[in-house]
Amino acid sequence: MSNVKVLPLLEPDDAVPCCPPLTAVALSEDDSVRMAAMFKALGDPVRLRLFSRVASHEGGEACVCDIQDVGVSQPTVSHHLKKLREAGLLTSERRGTWVYYRVEPSVLAMMADLLGAAR
Repeated sequence: MSNVKVLPLLEPDDAVPCCPPLTAVALSEDDSVRMAAMFKALGDPVRLRLFSRVASHEGGEACVCDIQDVGVSQPTVSHHLKKLREAGLLTSERRGTWVYYRVEPSVLAMMADLLGAAR
């Protein structure tokens, strides 16, 4: 039995912003903790490369076997992908012996809204 948690994906239009844009109002403590975890996960160059490989992969989904060549060992790749999942940036699904990753579109929409320019 797999311990991989599969989350339902939301379309970007269905995303509910977690917080108002930074230019509109100051973040609450809870919102700042949540958003800091996401940005921290993307703050590592290997994680950012893995995230980019998943995001740019055909169909918006990538098998770990297709993205693991980022210059670190396979256990290190797994560690970084786990951090991206824990931050809510990726979802995963085990299919046979491989795990497939997908970018969580609702989270990207949320981050984009948060960083959106003042209107």
